Amino acid sequence: MASSLKSLVNDDDRYQKSFQLFLERSSEHQCMRDFIHNKLPDILASIGDGKSHLNVIGVGSGAGEIDLEMLSELHKKHPGVTVDNEVVEPSRQQLYNYKVLVSQKPDLDYIKFNWNTMTASEFEEHWKAEKATKKVDFIHMIQMLYYVKDPEATVRFFQGLLGKNGKLLIILVSGKSGWGKLWRTYRAQLCQPDISQCVTTGDIKSFLDSKGVRYQSYELPSQMDITECFTEGDEKGELLLDFLTEVLDFSNTASPELRAGVLEMLRHPDCSVESNGKVIFNNNLEAISLDQLS
Repeated sequence: MASSLKSLVNDDDRYQKSFQLFLERSSEHQCMRDFIHNKLPDILASIGDGKSHLNVIGVGSGAGEIDLEMLSELHKKHPGVTVDNEVVEPSRQQLYNYKVLVSQKPDLDYIKFNWNTMTASEFEEHWKAEKATKKVDFIHMIQMLYYVKDPEATVRFFQGLLGKNGKLLIILVSGKSGWGKLWRTYRAQLCQPDISQCVTTGDIKSFLDSKGVRYQSYELPSQMDITECFTEGDEKGELLLDFLTEVLDFSNTASPELRAGVLEMLRHPDCSVESNGKVIFNNNLEAISLDQLS
């Protein structure tokens, strides 16, 4: 990352604002919901091996909306089963929002929530320090591998926690998305060296293939309206640019050349389509499902 630029994740307030705007301008959560209701039930059908109690870990659970939808599908597939749910999320605000959401939802008595205000790597250290031996039936890592130093090691650790018939679900941006093209072009200028901010499912599948690890993958078509990014000084456009680049106050801190190059790339046919005066960015995601290590 260029030395003059600061990462958006350093300012949690602005990050949360830009993330909320991203959700409003994109079909991100809708494409996840389509996957959760149409494809995930088949993935969840085989877990548990007839047990009356299931262990679940959500890594980077955010405010919990997507978690609770997955837990609802799990409950439909395995009615009568109780669930121990480890929630791993470093943002106190997001964890608070998750707890509020749980308090407003009826019929969650079958779930015991354990709240962990920590990153994935802190949770890994905590798990090892506790010498925990319990095996886990379902682990999900939704849009979070960007924030770890070594995605391969993180995936290996959590896959190693799976019990018989357990499933690990990863959702990230697709290597074929606009994000993939943007990051391949501007990795050196935009991506932080101490985390894996520019990782896509293409990278994850490459290392799984190199190790001969079997997986299933599912494309999740998604798009995002980024038209406001092209109106100079537009407050929402600048928030979206911060989110797209993961750079704090990108418009004012990036060099004019970098800003112009990124805006040109965002408009490029490899990243976006232009329709009815709008610029629609390819926000495609991909889900990868892994079994217990054999």
